[in-house]
Amino acid sequence: MASEKVPMLAEGHAKLNEEVKRLKTVERPAVIDAIEEARAHGDLSENAEYHAAKERQGQIEATISHIEDQLSRAMVIDPTTLSGDKVVFGATVHLVDEDDNKKVYQLVGESEADAKSGRINFNSPLARALIGRSVGDEVEVMTPAGDRYYEIEKVEFV
Repeated sequence: MASEKVPMLAEGHAKLNEEVKRLKTVERPAVIDAIEEARAHGDLSENAEYHAAKERQGQIEATISHIEDQLSRAMVIDPTTLSGDKVVFGATVHLVDEDDNKKVYQLVGESEADAKSGRINFNSPLARALIGRSVGDEVEVMTPAGDRYYEIEKVEFV
């Protein structure tokens, strides 16, 4: 499973690259300075600043490793090169729910998801229900609040 491709949009790929660069050039040196400063305070066994800085260093290194792993397995997808009426990764889907409320979602990678701005993880229950479906199809999505029904009104690749 570790070698599985990670689909993402070019925008998400760029953001991950920026984040790993920031962690390496800003956060990592800052925590190294904090560790050096805490070491100067003497006895490390009872030095809370030292232990906090070491813990932060571990978190930064773990985050860098995680992002670099995602980037190494990235499969960058440009939705503007796609077409058709089937829902796939990167598609922007216009839905109508059973109360005639309209919703618009774009299916994106895990690191790009932001439900408030209409970008949902392609592995979310709603996205999984939509993938492979076409305009006019009705989908049922099981949610903690109960089953929801949507009709796919339009599929765009923007």
